[in-house]
Amino acid sequence: MKPNHLRWEAHACLPLHPNASFAPIDRFRAAGVHYVSINVGMDMNPVTQVMAVLAGFRATIAAKPDAYVLAQSVADIEAAAASGRIAIGFDLEGAMPLMERLEMVALYASLGVRQIHFAYNRNNSVADGCHDEVRGLTALGAQMVQAVNATGMLMDCSHTGRRCSLDIMAASSQPVIFSHANPLALIEHGRNITDEQIRACAATGGVVCVSGVSFFVGTQQPTVQDVARHAAYVANLVGVQHTGIGLDISFSQPELNDTPPGDYDPTYWWPKSAGYDRAISRAYYPPPEAWQSLGAALQAEGMTADEAALVLGGNMRRVAQQVWPA
Repeated sequence: MKPNHLRWEAHACLPLHPNASFAPIDRFRAAGVHYVSINVGMDMNPVTQVMAVLAGFRATIAAKPDAYVLAQSVADIEAAAASGRIAIGFDLEGAMPLMERLEMVALYASLGVRQIHFAYNRNNSVADGCHDEVRGLTALGAQMVQAVNATGMLMDCSHTGRRCSLDIMAASSQPVIFSHANPLALIEHGRNITDEQIRACAATGGVVCVSGVSFFVGTQQPTVQDVARHAAYVANLVGVQHTGIGLDISFSQPELNDTPPGDYDPTYWWPKSAGYDRAISRAYYPPPEAWQSLGAALQAEGMTADEAALVLGGNMRRVAQQVWPA
């Protein structure tokens, strides 16, 4: 397989429960995806929950070495693809699981977390969320960016406030990504990102991976054509080499309760005033099988087959090859 033909799903969500089924990951594998980044916690999830999820997910991967590989490097992903397996990495959505400790970054990296963004919609002591007051990156946040760079983790700016994301990109010595974000120019939503943010990401050498979430794509039942249209906007603005895919599918398994403990209020994290319907419960996405037709949809938007391959994974492979330890 050519390196640029790896298919890279930049963000997906299983239930945040250690017993979550990996059947959705098997669907990605069947659809031709070679690597998927799975969320293991957000700012509303306490460290006890995040660690239990990490332990459970790692155990599931280890129990099926014929199907899954916990990737620490791009070479691991390529080896998994060559053997018909799917490679998996983890991501954190928010800095609160870091407990304001710089050394937590390396600890999570040792457990398989390969990318992180610093705020999930709301402000914390490190960074601003996209649905909160504007402050900018904090002094602790600047140190955290350095820790992420030094550890060899992908610095993500999804869910982050606009000014704060620009601060992060200016502070980072490595390429920065948006693992699941869409152009504000196409759909007006606080989670979507401006042309300025897209250009700043590209200037770092990074990649903007567009999502398939209905709120952000702007259609009630998103299709591969909708995702391709958003990807084409990014490609036309900053170049195909800075465009990727992070469908951000959230898979529910009703038999598992992954609700954060305590006084968790979903309307705080997904406020109705910001354009959410019943928090996030009314979000819709294309299925994992959409990966089988994404290439054709991107070509229908004017890309060549080689350009579409870059968007489907070649660009994220390039950035990970630069950032992750060899």
